[in-house]
Amino acid sequence: GAILVIRTCTKVQAIQNPNDFMLQERAWNSVCPLVIKLKKFYSFSLRLEEALQCLLECLTCPPLTPTQHLEREQALAKQFAEILHFTLRFDELKMRIPAVQNDFSYYRRTISRNRINNMNLDIENEVNNEMANRMSLFYAEATPMLKTLSNATTNFVTENKTLPLENTTDCLSTMASVCKVMLETPEYSSRFSSDDTLLFCMRVMVGVIILYDHVHPNGAFNKSSKIDMKGCIKVLKDQPADNVEGLLNALKFTTKHLNDESTPKNIRTMLQ
Repeated sequence: GAILVIRTCTKVQAIQNPNDFMLQERAWNSVCPLVIKLKKFYSFSLRLEEALQCLLECLTCPPLTPTQHLEREQALAKQFAEILHFTLRFDELKMRIPAVQNDFSYYRRTISRNRINNMNLDIENEVNNEMANRMSLFYAEATPMLKTLSNATTNFVTENKTLPLENTTDCLSTMASVCKVMLETPEYSSRFSSDDTLLFCMRVMVGVIILYDHVHPNGAFNKSSKIDMKGCIKVLKDQPADNVEGLLNALKFTTKHLNDESTPKNIRTMLQ
């Protein structure tokens, strides 16, 4: 927290005093390590995209049903869940730290000016203009990791035209149902060893709901949906508000069909 404040103050001073070379250099040197970290997360998102599509292929391929896949290939299902857990956690943190995007914008604006000032540009070997542009588009999203996975799931469905859509949506809805049952049933929830386990289950549930909503033509909120949205939202709202605020916001702002006319009014009311 203190480091973030110092970096922000330095950056503001540098913007306000563009001719002060020492301030410019200090701000630049404080931002560059962050840019390297942001590149690592961006590169990791590309690996997650590829991994998710491989997992979907394994968990949806015939002749087994999605339920049979999830029962027989629990290690793959757990890996899928781990990816969703990381994704929701990363995006929750990103939404709480606007300085991330602000610092990266400062980096992009400063590159050309640094050429004039002959400052150290070794970082451009890591993050050149082309890479910076791609990263900028990624971090401009409110939930960049979730957007990546939503696109990956949509592309998986589009590119596998011979695979029935139901294989994918049934896999996602089954995972959502399993998580909901575990959260709402005292027999299961009492076994959760910590709040971390509880949050893991909630993040996975929200993650698969959002993916389902992106790939199903009618979305997750429609009455014909195989996901009990009212029940899922209720189990979230039964948890402490601090634990679920980010997850409820994800349902509100990163789904496609919440505001469709076909979405029941009581569902929209629960998420207001």
